[in-house]
Amino acid sequence: RIAYIKAIEVLVELASLQTSFLTLDEAIKTTNRRVNALENVVKPRLENTINYIKGELDELEREDFFRLKKIQGFKKKETERQAAAAKKFVEEQMVEKVSLQRGIPANAAQNLLNSSNDEDIIFQC
Repeated sequence: RIAYIKAIEVLVELASLQTSFLTLDEAIKTTNRRVNALENVVKPRLENTINYIKGELDELEREDFFRLKKIQGFKKKETERQAAAAKKFVEEQMVEKVSLQRGIPANAAQNLLNSSNDEDIIFQC
């Protein structure tokens, strides 16, 4: 009779352990499913999103660089144009000053090298 009671206690303990093992097995399976989902679904999605964002940022950087170069080109052309206009203005002022010093009207003084309305003189016999 004592052996029967001990056998029942061992069987109860065994059933309790079996239930614990089944519960633990179910938890491990659930965890494995979650790990697989993370590795095979979530992680690739996140990597694709990161790659897309990097690509967009690179594209924006290229656009900004191109825009900056265009603006620098426009500024350079504008600076050159202003320098040429200032140089022309200074030359005109110098011509006017020299003309007035020599007593020649400012409109009469011309640059002979740059004049475009030079007529050819043809000598006839």
